[in-house]
Amino acid sequence: MSSRYLIALGSNRRHHAYGRPRDVVRAAMEELSALGTVLKRSEIFRTPPMGAAQRRFANAAAVLESEYDPMALLAAAKRMEREFGRRRGRRWGDRVLDVDIVLWSGGVWSGSALEIPHQDYRHRDFVLIPANRIAADWRDPIGGLSIRQLAARI
Repeated sequence: MSSRYLIALGSNRRHHAYGRPRDVVRAAMEELSALGTVLKRSEIFRTPPMGAAQRRFANAAAVLESEYDPMALLAAAKRMEREFGRRRGRRWGDRVLDVDIVLWSGGVWSGSALEIPHQDYRHRDFVLIPANRIAADWRDPIGGLSIRQLAARI
């Protein structure tokens, strides 16, 4: 049985093959198709650095329909990050690629390595703005608010 996922993507470092962060995000959105069917893609937004990051980010969102369960999709997303050159580093630091599972059509998922909905997405404009463009009516399974309502609050 397939599920739908709201995926957030971000980059703020160049990649040796793909180039600028926006091109990294574009390439990563193409790579998502190996994990299922990409039903929708947002445009790519340029956002300011946060935390320890020094460079501006390119951020986007995608709706993915996949046969993967949440843990299998997480493993595939982490593998994709590594294949794009992401290395473990400082939290909130610069990165070639970040892929996060934000929401899932199955509602809430709680595991040792994964929480859906993503614990911080409700307060992150760099997630909500692109998500609002492609999944405005998706609802947070905990608070009940739509992506549109959450985006309007920031």
